[in-house]
Amino acid sequence: MRVPARDLTDDDHELIAYARRIVDAQTDGENGVHTMGAAVRAADGAMYGGINVHHFLGGPCAELVALGHARASGARQLSTIVAVGNCGRGPVGPCGRDRQVLFDYHPGIRVILPTPDGIRSVRITDLMPLASVWTPEGGTQPYDVSVFGQD
Repeated sequence: MRVPARDLTDDDHELIAYARRIVDAQTDGENGVHTMGAAVRAADGAMYGGINVHHFLGGPCAELVALGHARASGARQLSTIVAVGNCGRGPVGPCGRDRQVLFDYHPGIRVILPTPDGIRSVRITDLMPLASVWTPEGGTQPYDVSVFGQD
């Protein structure tokens, strides 16, 4: 299955650079606990960053830290997110847990990640085929074609 992707915009490149600055400034090396940086853009254009906190018990990924930073700063509507690795690694796609959180809380968000055609932006809904929406009020909801559209 081929996921619809779009070329990066100037805003996307700016977001990648912001995440890169975070991880470059805060990493503690290849074997450290801070090896991924993330940045999220709010609908108003503001950017918020985060860095992972690796721990053998799990620890939050950089994307989740960036989401928390945005929310704590008052951002409710988010448009785009990216994570980049330290030591010169480029954008990295979100793990399954991050994808589910993004899908549940920000179903309209775009994710910048590597694709077969290079670094592109894709909708989170395209990364979660046949997913079910979860809400704090209603729990897991049945699959809804209106969220995903039809072929």
